[in-house]
Amino acid sequence: MSGPRVNSFFLGNSSGVNFSVILSPGDEETGKLQVANCSGSKKTGDWNLDVTPGMNTSKVTVSLTRNLELCLPNATDCCPSPLCVLETLQVLACRGSVRLARLLIQAEIFANSSFAGNVSENATIIPNQAFRPLGSCPCNLTAGACDVRCCCDLECTPDLKQLFDGSCFPGVFGGDVNPPFDQLCSSQSMEYTPEWFPFLCVQSSLDNTPFLGYFYHGSTSTPKVPAFTIPLQTSPGRLFTGYSQGDPIITEEDDYFTIPQQSLAGQCVGNAPVGYLQDFDIKCLTSLESYKEGLPHHVRINTGTADFIQQNVTCRTITDRGKFITESESLHPAEALCQNVTFAEHYTFICKDKEIEEVNVTVFLGSLCGGETLTQRFTVEFLSLKSTNGEELLENPGYQVGKPVRAANINASDPLGTLNIWQPAGRGLCASATYTPVLFGVDSYSGCVLEVGINEDCSLLRGNVTEKLNSLIQATHIGKRDNSSYSDPDDWVEIIRVEPFNSDTNVSTGNLKGFCPDIPANLNIHIMFAEVGALQGIPQQQILAVQISYSTVLWQFQCGLSCGNSLSFLPITASVQFIKVPAQPPVRKTRYHRIYVEFDCNQNDVCLQQLFYPLTRFYTGEPYSQCLAKGLLLAFLVLLAVIMSNPWFSKLWNR
Repeated sequence: MSGPRVNSFFLGNSSGVNFSVILSPGDEETGKLQVANCSGSKKTGDWNLDVTPGMNTSKVTVSLTRNLELCLPNATDCCPSPLCVLETLQVLACRGSVRLARLLIQAEIFANSSFAGNVSENATIIPNQAFRPLGSCPCNLTAGACDVRCCCDLECTPDLKQLFDGSCFPGVFGGDVNPPFDQLCSSQSMEYTPEWFPFLCVQSSLDNTPFLGYFYHGSTSTPKVPAFTIPLQTSPGRLFTGYSQGDPIITEEDDYFTIPQQSLAGQCVGNAPVGYLQDFDIKCLTSLESYKEGLPHHVRINTGTADFIQQNVTCRTITDRGKFITESESLHPAEALCQNVTFAEHYTFICKDKEIEEVNVTVFLGSLCGGETLTQRFTVEFLSLKSTNGEELLENPGYQVGKPVRAANINASDPLGTLNIWQPAGRGLCASATYTPVLFGVDSYSGCVLEVGINEDCSLLRGNVTEKLNSLIQATHIGKRDNSSYSDPDDWVEIIRVEPFNSDTNVSTGNLKGFCPDIPANLNIHIMFAEVGALQGIPQQQILAVQISYSTVLWQFQCGLSCGNSLSFLPITASVQFIKVPAQPPVRKTRYHRIYVEFDCNQNDVCLQQLFYPLTRFYTGEPYSQCLAKGLLLAFLVLLAVIMSNPWFSKLWNR
């Protein structure tokens, strides 16, 4: 024990049991403890023994009664040294003369280091080392004695300093920690004086010195806010002209209509505004302890023209909770606290032009118990008032960022196609990976892991990998626009496929196992698009071409301590890149235009023709008189610098 109190427990019935504490000094020769008997008491020396009986357990407390303060001069009842107590104790539990249990305690207790006297309120002020060095005499290395040749040592008497007067340490080590710098006008220690000195010298005190690395912090001026700064809008305000794409939807109280959404960091934000014509489908993890209710469904929504509509809410009950409950701790059913919460919400906005005509909300409710983790789902979908199949946005035929890219199988009985990438789950194996659609304007990179054995045939492996990659693209054409019609072939562009290189005929691996070259493990999807116009201020983007290619890798079996019947992993990936190109090819420049660009001030950052533009009448940034005065002052300084740079001026100044 290292403190004045220690606790232990005696297990069993303590009725009729006598407890005692005994000091047991060890034998100085052998170091063995003395044999203790049951005739002790509950107090010995400075130690007390307290027993708190219980049903089947008794608490035994051994405490020290002496003072642990260090001794002051002429003081008693204190600790003469920092190590105050160093003793060995034995605690015995006996029934009669029979010893039932023994506890051995080695006490090593130090004196209290806390100061109990009067504390002075005068704090030591450490100067700022940027201007006042903390070590004003670096050569003072010996405490209480005079250091030879250290003239700044205050412990050196004048008689001792006469012994080494004239041989003191120079510079910083000798105490000159803040020497005058060369740029000072009063400095005369410069060996090589430049020609401009002292016309361009610094007139300052030694507090403003670059020797320590910092300059003196003088007065600062508060910058003035420009008059053209737009004040921050704290409230959204009421709309009268309708919504545009991306505008936040407003409620009747002039607040944002919010639904939980996913942030850039991957976390769910509960008060994220909903943007007009921006669909999303997100999932958020929560528990019963952290669950919070969202925006009430009775809140009325601004249609965009200062009118308000009520949400049409439909409530349903979740029967299969397994799709939403991802984790569950083992709690007793009687101990678990359950509550009826929202499992999912699906919002459908019916739009017409720039207005919202109707809002339908489907709420899925279920029971969430303590210790369970709930995966909430929130979806928002904007539909046209004229739409019947839920695929076409009103008067917005072009693609919008974040919308799925449409795919089709032209000339097939079922023209519906898919263009997906992987969405791995669990261990990331391809066998358990799901698919997610390719979103327009969103560059993506995903993949999964394929299990491969050491005896895998290279031809079968290439075919298996190619089949896995081709399963992502179940289409022959891609829609140019978001409202491309299956019946119009001109609304679609054909997918250009660059098949992987087959090396079976010209590359031989012999009898090597676990080694296969030219495995098409990477699928590259390049989608070229362009802005072909705008409709009601909304840019219309159209897909021009789609190319699919493969990148090959060299696969080699990776094994640990032994290469038995273990499996190796081959990662296969799929990347999507959107490339924006001009809607029309740029006009080819002639030789005359290429030469003329060098003299065109509108196409160059540096223009010699506008060197004296501030001195002309066309410059209106300042009054002409001020511009002329500044120009003449600048010309005078340039002329003065040219005159002072001549050698004859230096000779004239020295005379």
